[in-house]
Amino acid sequence: MVWLKRIGLFLLTNILIMATVGVVWSILGTYFNITGHTAYLVVFSGVAGFGGAFFSLMISKWMAKTMYGVKIIPANSPDPQLRNLVERVHSMAKAARLPKMPEVGIYESPDMNAFATGPSKANSLVAVSTGLLHQMNEREVDGVLAHEVAHIANGDMVTMTLIQGVVNTFALFFSRILANIISSQVDERYRTVVYFGCSIAGDILFTLLGSMVVNYYSRAREFRADAGGARYSTRENMINALRRLQVSPQLAYANSDEKDQLATMKISDNRKKGGLAALLMTHPPLEERIRALERAR
Repeated sequence: MVWLKRIGLFLLTNILIMATVGVVWSILGTYFNITGHTAYLVVFSGVAGFGGAFFSLMISKWMAKTMYGVKIIPANSPDPQLRNLVERVHSMAKAARLPKMPEVGIYESPDMNAFATGPSKANSLVAVSTGLLHQMNEREVDGVLAHEVAHIANGDMVTMTLIQGVVNTFALFFSRILANIISSQVDERYRTVVYFGCSIAGDILFTLLGSMVVNYYSRAREFRADAGGARYSTRENMINALRRLQVSPQLAYANSDEKDQLATMKISDNRKKGGLAALLMTHPPLEERIRALERAR
């Protein structure tokens, strides 16, 4: 199904890392006869689970620049529009008391969107699409920029990494417990193969289940970033920006099938989902976010 490809590159990276490390665990565990030792399993799960999450965090800026072709805008850019964009982001960053000004970038896309990423408040990136600059007025753009600066100021990237690390750890631990239980019930000749297969399948299954928890917190952080956007810009700018995304969904995702793996970092994921897919949404519906801002008046 299409929505399964849109869970996010961050989740996919962790599944692949855990699956790879899981192969190593299965081989070492069988060779050294330690697959049944819970203490080793707990240590392994914690190191591998958080290691995968933090690795994704460390390469997040590079990954975004590579996938989107983000071009960093120098503060002294000869283009007055781009120079003004950097100045506005930096002004908001100062209001948010960031320890270091974020890089500001632009990428070619008809998508009307923007994102913030980076491993820390002192090493961050705010990127906007050409579609957003062309389709939004200056005040609406300010609302979007303030929202992204709020993500950085709130430490959302690190917070979500910690949550992802916990989910990864539980996924690794319980998948191997389950693999031990299942493999112990089969003929000894097939035990290693069954354990290996069950542990890898369990990694993927439990990670997908855990992503519901991760994305619940992701949706919560969007409300906080909206509130921060209202604080660093104005509430009206933030509401108007969300309304523009709401009334122009075709512009928000005009090119959605190409590079949508990083949708978790964007200001909006405006596609309607229901059932299980709704639990995997990284963003709340735009109408809920607008109502939350209006109630805060």
